Amino acid sequence: MTPRNMLFVAAAGLIGMIGTAQQSFAAGDPAAGETLFKHKCGVCHKIGPGAANFVGPDLNGINGRPIATEAGYDYSDADKAENKTGWTWTEANFKTYITNPQGTIPGTKMIFPGLSKESDRDDIWAYISQFKADGSK
Repeated sequence: MTPRNMLFVAAAGLIGMIGTAQQSFAAGDPAAGETLFKHKCGVCHKIGPGAANFVGPDLNGINGRPIATEAGYDYSDADKAENKTGWTWTEANFKTYITNPQGTIPGTKMIFPGLSKESDRDDIWAYISQFKADGSK
């Protein structure tokens, strides 16, 4: 390998590491998300092993789950209507919704005022998206 090729390989590796670090940072902090969840979300929602519907539906396996489909929870007509459009819980949809639930889905039962800080939304998503449908991580 020529010195020039080695330089290109080294530069590509460095760029890859920087990209990975940025992606990890942007993904949020699950530990911070756990604390936020307990204080902001845990009043109405449960998550983890043994979680069940409460004031709101349990959030196990939310990543990729179609809206208004958690068994045994009585969803609002607004959420059921969103389900018919194919609306699924993705990172982007969650972050939009949790910023202003009533503004995103007018008529939803969720009366939460929303999270204005992007870092809070990132952290909570990093925490809740770890959980599979059975409550395991």
